[in-house]
Amino acid sequence: NTVKVTLGPKGRNVILEKAYDSPAIVNDGVSIAKEIELKNPYQNMGAKLVYEVASKTNDKAGDGTTTATVLAQSMIHRGFDAIDAGANPVLVKEGIELAALTVATKLLAKSKKVDAQEDIQNVAAVSSGSQEIGKIIAQAMQKVGKDGVINVDESKGFETELEVVEGLQHDKGYASPYFVSDRESMTVQLENALVLVTDHKISTVQEIVPILEEVVKASRPLLIVAEAVENEVLGVLVANKLRGTFNVVVTNAPGFGDNQKEMLQDIAVLTKANFVSKELNMKLADLKIDDLGNINKTIIKKDNTTLISNSKSPELEKRIQVLKTQIKNATSDYETKNLQERLAKLSGGVALIKVGAATDTELKDKKLRIEDALNATKAAITEGIVVGGGKALVEVYQELKDTLVSDNKEVQQGIDVVVQSLLVPTYQIAYNAG
Repeated sequence: NTVKVTLGPKGRNVILEKAYDSPAIVNDGVSIAKEIELKNPYQNMGAKLVYEVASKTNDKAGDGTTTATVLAQSMIHRGFDAIDAGANPVLVKEGIELAALTVATKLLAKSKKVDAQEDIQNVAAVSSGSQEIGKIIAQAMQKVGKDGVINVDESKGFETELEVVEGLQHDKGYASPYFVSDRESMTVQLENALVLVTDHKISTVQEIVPILEEVVKASRPLLIVAEAVENEVLGVLVANKLRGTFNVVVTNAPGFGDNQKEMLQDIAVLTKANFVSKELNMKLADLKIDDLGNINKTIIKKDNTTLISNSKSPELEKRIQVLKTQIKNATSDYETKNLQERLAKLSGGVALIKVGAATDTELKDKKLRIEDALNATKAAITEGIVVGGGKALVEVYQELKDTLVSDNKEVQQGIDVVVQSLLVPTYQIAYNAG
């Protein structure tokens, strides 16, 4: 009930009380659901299950969390009503799963491809409720490509700006969740970090103690990108980070085999690090501070790491030219694909959307809207869009209400749980609009 008041263009905001911070004004379903805590343990368990619906939707699509929550509430109520009336829960579940799969198939068939700049801007504007945000996201995608890396950061001024810098993103995140510094977003951010890049497996703490001592003297964060790190070593690094001895984060190396080694060298070139290679018989114990690279900003999540550099690098340009030559000389489609992916990561850069606002509360709300709109736009490009306002769900309801039938009465009750719930988002949008 708290979440659904935010649905639609006339949806209201919700103010969240923060124990050690200023109140947050949000209209994002998953952010609201996350804050719901009920005194009754059974009711709280139910609330957490609904939050799981919103959270999974956010992970998969990046937006639509309020609609998912409204649908879940309706299906839960209708499902329990059917069971209370004597229906077999197993058969009701069978009907729900059949209907859910059918609805998803129908919606995908109705989807329209999004590729034009105007369409991208419209999707972002509708998601965020702001033409300004829609325009900035469309510009960012135009500059780094639809598959490019776009990050949302906080600006020191009042205006929201777009900047494109050198950088790359790879598909490996932190090696342990204990490295996380921001529990709310489950991310780690490092500023002006030193970077150790190696294809060694770090098996003992002793082999990296000398370089760790130099890092402590330098009083700078350390990012370690390695083929693998033993759990014992991870435990020692995490313990020292939590004690405040030094600020360190470990990420596993992206890719596999020979491609992994090449991607590590890409990271080394971007960060101006000496690549500590097994092939060259280089040892971790011999490392000096000058062997480490530098990176202006690092954003590490569970499944990816983004490296952002503010300086131009001649070595990076040379690396890009080498990749272009290798693509021309590639002898297989697999090799060409890997090289093209690496080239796109290195040459595309990173678009930074710097969010500006007059107050901290406004800044957090605006940043959240931009992140949601960015995720929604990426999902739209991948899977397409359907007519908004709940209309697509109503159309599917009209198509299925008399045609999706089962000979089993209780399975049919499960089907009806889903099909009848398709109308609820439109009702809620209309209710919120007055």
